[in-house]
Amino acid sequence: MTKDATQNPVRVGVDIGGTFTDIALELGDSIVSTKVLTNYSAPEQAILDGIHEVVQKAGISVSDIDMVIHGTTLATNALIERRGASTAFITTEGFRDVLEMRTENRFEQYDLNIVLPKPLIPRPDRFTINERISAKGEVLKPLDEKQVEALADVIAERGFESIAIGFMHSYLNGSHEARVRDILQARLPEVSISISSEVSPQMREYERFNTVCANAYVRPVIESYLSRLVVRLKEEGIDCPVFMIHSGGGIISVQNAAEFPVRLMESGPAGGAMFAADIAERFSLDNVVSFDMGGTTAKICLIEDGRPKTAKTFEVDRSYRFKKGSGMPISIPVIEMVEIGAGGGSLAGIDSMNQIRVGPESAASEPGPACYQRGGLRPAVTDADLVLGRLDADNFAGGAIQLSTDASSTALVKEVGQHLSLDAVSSAYGVSEVVDENMANAARAHAVENGKALETFTMIAFGGAAPVHAARLCEKLGVERLMIPKSAGVGSAVGFLKAPFGYEVVKSAFMRLENTSAAQINETLDELSSAAAAVINEGAGDISPVWERRAFMRYAGQGWEIPVDLQDGAYSEQDKAQLAEQFAATYTRFFGRPIEGLPIEIVSWTVKASSPMPEVEKVPSLADSKVVTSPIARQVFDSALAKFVDAQIVERDTLSAGARVIGPAVVVERETSTIVPTSFDVFVQNDGSLLLQSKNLTA
Repeated sequence: MTKDATQNPVRVGVDIGGTFTDIALELGDSIVSTKVLTNYSAPEQAILDGIHEVVQKAGISVSDIDMVIHGTTLATNALIERRGASTAFITTEGFRDVLEMRTENRFEQYDLNIVLPKPLIPRPDRFTINERISAKGEVLKPLDEKQVEALADVIAERGFESIAIGFMHSYLNGSHEARVRDILQARLPEVSISISSEVSPQMREYERFNTVCANAYVRPVIESYLSRLVVRLKEEGIDCPVFMIHSGGGIISVQNAAEFPVRLMESGPAGGAMFAADIAERFSLDNVVSFDMGGTTAKICLIEDGRPKTAKTFEVDRSYRFKKGSGMPISIPVIEMVEIGAGGGSLAGIDSMNQIRVGPESAASEPGPACYQRGGLRPAVTDADLVLGRLDADNFAGGAIQLSTDASSTALVKEVGQHLSLDAVSSAYGVSEVVDENMANAARAHAVENGKALETFTMIAFGGAAPVHAARLCEKLGVERLMIPKSAGVGSAVGFLKAPFGYEVVKSAFMRLENTSAAQINETLDELSSAAAAVINEGAGDISPVWERRAFMRYAGQGWEIPVDLQDGAYSEQDKAQLAEQFAATYTRFFGRPIEGLPIEIVSWTVKASSPMPEVEKVPSLADSKVVTSPIARQVFDSALAKFVDAQIVERDTLSAGARVIGPAVVVERETSTIVPTSFDVFVQNDGSLLLQSKNLTA
């Protein structure tokens, strides 16, 4: 296969995960992909190795690549593992301990020994300045510039690499933050400085302060990595633009990503959600739950009408049983999903109550699960899958990694079996059921929070480990249709290639609707539109964007707000009544009925600009199927039956549209294996996707 000058640009999607780095090359209508182990000491090396592998498969040269789109968990990992830069935080006098006090909510009401997560910036590294902006954006206390100059000497003496600045009410008036940055930058030109009025101009100081601190904390690390990556790519002959996928599912320039790396926190999972949304639209699926399970984490996202759910805040590193409120809040636009520490590398053991626990600690790529034979001695989910016959020891990752069943069995018995008087198989069964139930519980909770019943949904599964566990997850959730798309093993990387250039700007600008003029509304939306358009034009050029605009509204006296879609174009005074009606209708959809007689408030505004995307080509459904069988079989453990069954082994490449495989079976490919339990059959779709359907539907 060679590049044709008339073909679309050759693009490469790159996703660095905690265990594997996934590479997907788009050449015409084809996707060429691979998985390589993530290199923690030099992440860019894994990217280069993977790119060389896929271009060789595609029969082209690295110089033929026109664009690289990259997503990474490096920013998230730096936060979780506290491996960021030495960072100082500067705030308004009297608010030094906001990061420590949090919101004073208890995420576990009845735990008398509750331990709050430590703030990202310790107290000795937090400084205050005598200044104050009012809740209306007015200057109550002018900035004491002499105090700032004196503070510059302290910061220089302490050797800080990065500075975060967050003042009270700066989301309305960021002049004090900007002036402090100018003074410090003139004195300390080598120090990285982030200000909250640019990183996250939203009300609620704890979340805003935490977000700017997170941005400052990881910024030097990410800037250094991205600059190295761009240089190394050029040295290898890949002299093309490099873009990043951000947490909201859009593509931005490397320069913007380096300035606001906090936007990259959920970039990999966002690509996966975009991948699932594209599949949902192709098959005209209105209600989809996407399931992305890699080596370190599992992510679950609801997709309705072809669009993933979005939010303007999320949490990183939930430290207490994944409970909401126990993590680090980040106030940026994000595709909303639930993420838990359940992946192929998640480690298993016995807790103080003699129960099996799996994750969140991961073996990652170094040393990896015990079966990798790279120094790991503790059992991971991959070890359990190997012992249960779900993986082929000789053909894992296309044979690139030779697995050891004996090493898995030894680790499982040592860490699990000997504590519970179980053999290796029973231990593996227990580990597998625990991790599957953990994921099922997370999916149930996410669905309930959104008022949905998953029984009516279709699951789309991707990621290296998801096809292995997805059918069992469906059995637990009562989901009867499961789709495994082509290139599922590198789904997030493929999702990067499906994403538009896009950027969402959020700003808090409090208004009471009855006292607000149409001119104020238009001025706010125009300001945000200009900021969003400027960012996407860096990559997409001068285009006519697709706009999405929302207001976050509430009744007076309420503590939280709901998103309301806004009309296109400018608002007139008459449109304000329509906006009130839209809010009432949205509120009714969320809570059953509106509240009469209370004033309506607008708290925040968001504007998203995206590049136009080509119309998705629909995939027609198949009415007929032909049963195919394979002479090759092996013993695979069926968790629902709690026993080994004879499962036929089928190469995915040998299946054509209309083929039907009766479960139990294993459909194998280079990047993953799809486990088909006894309760499901497989129907191959016109585009090569695998549709696993419960026998209850086909009987």
